[in-house]
Amino acid sequence: MANMPVSEMRLPPHLAYLLAARRLDTAKDVLSLPEVELMAVLDAGVPTARAAVAHVSEAACPPCQTALALLEERVRLGGGGRLATTLCGLDEALGGGIPMGKLTEVVGPSGIGKTQFCLKLALLAALPEYYGGLDGRVVYIDTESKFSSRRMIEIGQKNFPQIFRQEGLAQKMAGRILVMRPASLADFTKSLEQMKVTLLQHDVKLLIVDSMAALMSLGNEKATAGFRQHPLRWTLSFLKSIAEFSRIPVVVTNQVRSQSNDDGYHFSFEVDRKDGNNCAERFDSHLIAALGIQWAHAVTVRLVFESHSGHRFIKVAKSPMSPAVAFPFAVESSGITLLSDEGIDVTGPEITSIRCQGQNILSR
Repeated sequence: MANMPVSEMRLPPHLAYLLAARRLDTAKDVLSLPEVELMAVLDAGVPTARAAVAHVSEAACPPCQTALALLEERVRLGGGGRLATTLCGLDEALGGGIPMGKLTEVVGPSGIGKTQFCLKLALLAALPEYYGGLDGRVVYIDTESKFSSRRMIEIGQKNFPQIFRQEGLAQKMAGRILVMRPASLADFTKSLEQMKVTLLQHDVKLLIVDSMAALMSLGNEKATAGFRQHPLRWTLSFLKSIAEFSRIPVVVTNQVRSQSNDDGYHFSFEVDRKDGNNCAERFDSHLIAALGIQWAHAVTVRLVFESHSGHRFIKVAKSPMSPAVAFPFAVESSGITLLSDEGIDVTGPEITSIRCQGQNILSR
């Protein structure tokens, strides 16, 4: 809640006016200053500075809840607080679907089905509630120009023919998807700064960024790893604050990179294909998620899309409500479909690895 606006806190009027006049706009602006420095900025004494810290801390800090209260709320909402993917096995493993108020990462090699998964989520969020949707708008940040309205409507027609046969409803569903295509990291940063206003004004129920890794690599090919960390930290913090502030699911796709020293900062879509299949096999044999450890720790749910031995899998690699489990899937005209709702337990190094070849885990 560090980015919670001071203007939205119920502060005493004189204190709210003082903070606004000194351009202390967020909880972080106030709480990150030492007491002496805060006194200087406010041009006030110790009592005023301590009162500002106390009131802002109380407003920004989420209230404590007991485990019993959380369980009772879950029962009261009937499994709510989730965006159901309609993939039964996956939804069951995630406790009902993609969690609201959290950051969910979808990571995997290029072409594996990440965007197909996101298109279906966007459609589901826009559907009326009586069809299992969230009946809201979706902000879809398309950094690689992969969003396809035609494909999304095709998925809708295959999954919900009773809805899409109604005249004008397909156009209405498509009209609820707000697609943004930032051309640079600076454009993306600017759009994020306006995001909270957009979420409130347009009743947004889902935010998708597809993909974050491609955006971070744009224009930074010659930058050092340390240089990249600052914009990544800011973006990560802001996305998490948006999820918490608006209580909506935030889904971000991530690419993969080589684990070897030579290819340590290369993404899968940057591999030189001149060497043919041998190069691809060498590269794909040691894949890990891009964006590093800091990003991996910050996401609440990590879904790994991988392919090996002729099968594709959705692997729940990180989740507070599920052990590591994998589901075989296919990409069809109706979108992502599970070949089995029975999850396959994943243990050891398989939890964090991203495989494109090797022993089929179905044989275990």
